[in-house]
Amino acid sequence: MLINAKALKGYKLKGIDGEIGSVKEFYFDDRHWAIRYLVANTGSWLTGRQVLISPYALVSVNKESGYIDINLTKEQIENSPPLNSDIPVSKQFEAGYNSYYGYPLYWGGINMWGLNSDIVRDSKEWVSTAKEEKSWNSHLRSTNEVNDYQIQANDGEIGHVEDFIIDDENWAIRYLIIDTKNWWSGKMVLVAPQWIERVSWTESKVFVNLSRESIKQSPIYDVESLISRKYEIELYQHYKHRGYWYDDQITKEQPH
Repeated sequence: MLINAKALKGYKLKGIDGEIGSVKEFYFDDRHWAIRYLVANTGSWLTGRQVLISPYALVSVNKESGYIDINLTKEQIENSPPLNSDIPVSKQFEAGYNSYYGYPLYWGGINMWGLNSDIVRDSKEWVSTAKEEKSWNSHLRSTNEVNDYQIQANDGEIGHVEDFIIDDENWAIRYLIIDTKNWWSGKMVLVAPQWIERVSWTESKVFVNLSRESIKQSPIYDVESLISRKYEIELYQHYKHRGYWYDDQITKEQPH
């Protein structure tokens, strides 16, 4: 299911033994554009620290009731490695965090989730996943931080990042929602991370390898409507790119 990041903000987080807070924001990496942690707002329960929830713990998203089920207890979360709310997430913290929960290291392989394109839910398979020798350096960014970043086409600016669209099956960011109201009277368009050339974090700007005219002529995104596969096919055909669903299927069929 594809869902907007802002729509998830405020969703209640239901742990094994009760509610632990609500969704505040997400941290994603700038290589695979995948959600690495959900940041929980725990109110007065665990003040002074960021509470991070890995997608490995996210069981299901219930849009009708506005909550996310997680497979952790309050005690597990309280005893997890603490992270001060005013410092960034370091690789050292991540290594300790994943070791505490026994999760595979997502940077321990070339795919989105280490050796796999999807999240391995069976903990019996985690040991072999974590032993992959190849690794890469991740740089985590906040969805709240990147909202309002300017979008630079190859021939000029076209708008700003309004939101992210997340696939809650493997927690990949499928699209950035671009607001072009300063150019084309409020038209919203989608840009896939695969079409991003680079991101300048110092300039707060996302560079896409697309022309302004091609973006202007792209299928309009309706915020109120669910994204259908028909719409996605039309969008990818417009930009002459192959859909991510084909690549995902090929990756799944490859032997590990």
